[in-house]
Amino acid sequence: MFVDSHCHLSFPELAERLPEIRQAMADAQVDRALCICTTLEEFESVHALATSYDNFWCTVGVHPDNEGVAEPSFDDLVSRSKLPRVVAIGETGLDYYQMQERKGGRSISDMEWQRDRFRTHIRAAQAVKKPMVIHTRASSADTVAILKDEGEDGSPGSAGGVFHCFTETAAVARAALDLGFYISFSGILTFKSAQDLRDVAAFVPMDRMLIETDSPYLAPMPYRGKTNNPSYVPFVAKQIAQLRQLPVEEVAAVTSANFERLFPQAR
Repeated sequence: MFVDSHCHLSFPELAERLPEIRQAMADAQVDRALCICTTLEEFESVHALATSYDNFWCTVGVHPDNEGVAEPSFDDLVSRSKLPRVVAIGETGLDYYQMQERKGGRSISDMEWQRDRFRTHIRAAQAVKKPMVIHTRASSADTVAILKDEGEDGSPGSAGGVFHCFTETAAVARAALDLGFYISFSGILTFKSAQDLRDVAAFVPMDRMLIETDSPYLAPMPYRGKTNNPSYVPFVAKQIAQLRQLPVEEVAAVTSANFERLFPQAR
């Protein structure tokens, strides 16, 4: 019924509880999940999840915030993306917040390596014709500009993809939609302080919307502050249903169909 379009089940706090989590998913009618890769070193364990369970799929990519890890080449991404049950490139994008706030206050000009890494992911996704999972934080203008510069405008040859865990403005949502991308909402949507984001969720067309947990992070209300897992994704759907005045079953059906359209191998 529900699909978690973005989770990190290879992270230790979830991997150690996988049987329990899978049972909780079944009880909550969460029948599929996309397991996200954040480093090349992690890829083998992420891919093992996808090949071990018939309702898991995975991605390959290196998160923009990760330093001191193997730098992905075009060939690294392309070769891994062709393995069974790898349906997307990412998590990729830009994150200026993490770099500036947590790692020495570096300037945006110091982050050219991030932009180069992003371009490598885009080109790999275009080469293999698989969508991207985009992360953007405090960097939306450059994220959109680089996508456009690399030909990501929704035309033939574009890879497309999803802006995951969306927390940006309606203007950024419009820009992403204009480029042919989907928008995915997480448990943040349920937070009391997230009214601006709920306004964005009310604006995004239902046929371009996904739901996710980004677990183990960002557990929705009423579990905020606890370890998140894919069985909580229905709480995101319920919030959207309330915003759109729709039955939650309709939100589940539409977002699941959107997931299948974006990731056609994940059926």
